[in-house]
Amino acid sequence: MELTTRKKDLRAYLKDHLLVGDGAMATQLHGLGVPVGVSFEELCLSNPRLVHEVHTSYYQAGARFLETNTYSANRDALSRYGLEHKVARINRLAVAIAREAAQDDAYVAGSIGSILAGRVKKKVLDEYRDQYEEQAIALLHAGVDGLILETFLDLEELLLAIEVIRPLTDVPVIAQLATLEVGRTRDGYALTDAFSELKAAGADVIGLNCRLGPAELLRSFENTVIPEEALLSVFPNAGRLGMTDGEYAFKSSPEYFGQSALRLREQGVRLIGGCCGTTPAHVKAIADALESLEPQARVNPTIVTGDRPAISVQNTRDREKPSIVERVKTATTIIVEFDPPRDLDADQFLHGCCELHKAGADAITLADNSLATVRMSNMALGALMKSRHGIDPLLHLACRDRNLIGQQSHLMGLHALGIDQILVITGDPSRFGDLPGASSVFDVTSFDLIRMVKQLNEGVSFSGRPLKQKAQFIVGAAFNPNVRNMDAAVARLEKKVEAGADYIMTQPVYDAESIRNVYEATKHIGIPVFIGIMPLTSSRNAEFLHNEVPGIKLSTEALERMKKVQGEAARQEGIAIAKELVDTAVRYFNGIYLITPFNYYEMAVELIQYTRQQSSLVRMAQT
Repeated sequence: MELTTRKKDLRAYLKDHLLVGDGAMATQLHGLGVPVGVSFEELCLSNPRLVHEVHTSYYQAGARFLETNTYSANRDALSRYGLEHKVARINRLAVAIAREAAQDDAYVAGSIGSILAGRVKKKVLDEYRDQYEEQAIALLHAGVDGLILETFLDLEELLLAIEVIRPLTDVPVIAQLATLEVGRTRDGYALTDAFSELKAAGADVIGLNCRLGPAELLRSFENTVIPEEALLSVFPNAGRLGMTDGEYAFKSSPEYFGQSALRLREQGVRLIGGCCGTTPAHVKAIADALESLEPQARVNPTIVTGDRPAISVQNTRDREKPSIVERVKTATTIIVEFDPPRDLDADQFLHGCCELHKAGADAITLADNSLATVRMSNMALGALMKSRHGIDPLLHLACRDRNLIGQQSHLMGLHALGIDQILVITGDPSRFGDLPGASSVFDVTSFDLIRMVKQLNEGVSFSGRPLKQKAQFIVGAAFNPNVRNMDAAVARLEKKVEAGADYIMTQPVYDAESIRNVYEATKHIGIPVFIGIMPLTSSRNAEFLHNEVPGIKLSTEALERMKKVQGEAARQEGIAIAKELVDTAVRYFNGIYLITPFNYYEMAVELIQYTRQQSSLVRMAQT
């Protein structure tokens, strides 16, 4: 396995030889005392000897393929440490350090990592083009033997990186995906299709690294059709990360790694190293196991392949009733918001739901701990509404309270309960609620979550794993028209529509002119809009909403009218104002969104009945 000459092209060498790669850089640096949370790439500037020591330890263990300490040496990642202006310098120095450790008989590959780096995929990745070019040029000018693009969860981002880098150079390009599930990328591509696209895009070596250990990556190769004459690489993690003796650690032993290298060789893999959790001992085990062995020819499995998403799914149940989006296209459709209780008694809430339903509400929508105030689970209440009373729930889904694991689990639960109508919202910050010590999660934005819910509708999980059924979620998005810059608000709304929103629900408005403005601003978006109307209950309620609640702005006329009345008269005045707004709203919108104040469902019942009456009069006049 010794290199006859370092100058021999990597592609030519791998056709006839096995090659041992190095292991984890960050794992070793942390073991040498570097704390978590710093830029490991910056050490090329401040402590090059330490980086050199890691490279040398892998070289001495038998690695003849060394990766530069530049995985996150891109402008985006370095900007978190105020180092964005040192991209070129760090990358050049990293090559020099690795080159010195490699001596004359090891390849030095410039490491370029995913810029998304595990974050939720954005719709548009073009902003990364310049960053890939900047880093690649610095590495190429420093004289690397090849470039290794690694730990890309999404095929689309890796293809973008190759598209940018391939025209810059003829040096070998190694393209490695990282998968969350065996055999499929996070953006839903089967590895058979992904590897084919990478080869066609110009990758010289294709493979897998990180996230999974040897056994799961072996399974991935066993169930993937590899393009003819493709060269393969693999850099597994040292198993799965878990808690051992009170500390996080990877489980796989060096001996196991050596045995796994032999199995990976049988799959036709030529370049074998290690990723997170691997050490020089793991690399030595690989080198010892492969010593004096020649590569084996790849034998593809016999499997059925297909294009993305290449998933065999079944449609879920047929809906018993048309969705609100289907109804609102031809008739006035009323959504009523009714907040879940703040205590453990659900009976009064369910009674109110029944009254709203009897009055003619097409769907009752339940907030998801609005204003960051703890309320009973809207999922549980929605299930009770549906199963006990046959009422269609429409549940708010906030980004604030659940990480991605919790969000998908929650959505899968809604699917199982037959609750398909949701409204995706950002959610108010936890520190302003009734448990200010609670954490706000915000793994994703409302745009991201809308796209990810739609991915479930395609039969693909958040991680890219194929699902046996497709979800059928009808996804709503929120719109706040009570802003100074309506154009900016509409532009934000258009992004939600682009992400896949099926309908829009607005914050409440309090004058006829605002209703007309919303109509004019949104009539081009192509999906239904439910205009928000919430009756006022008192002068204090009006002042509170106007001055303290985000997203709500009252007209001067409404504020003045509420100042003149008190008690029951104030609630009646609030209903009168709301009815006047309904008079205007039904002329412009089929979708009416009534918001029940303080669980006074009687007020909402009266407005439902009035809306039905007025919409009928408008339809008769139009015909």
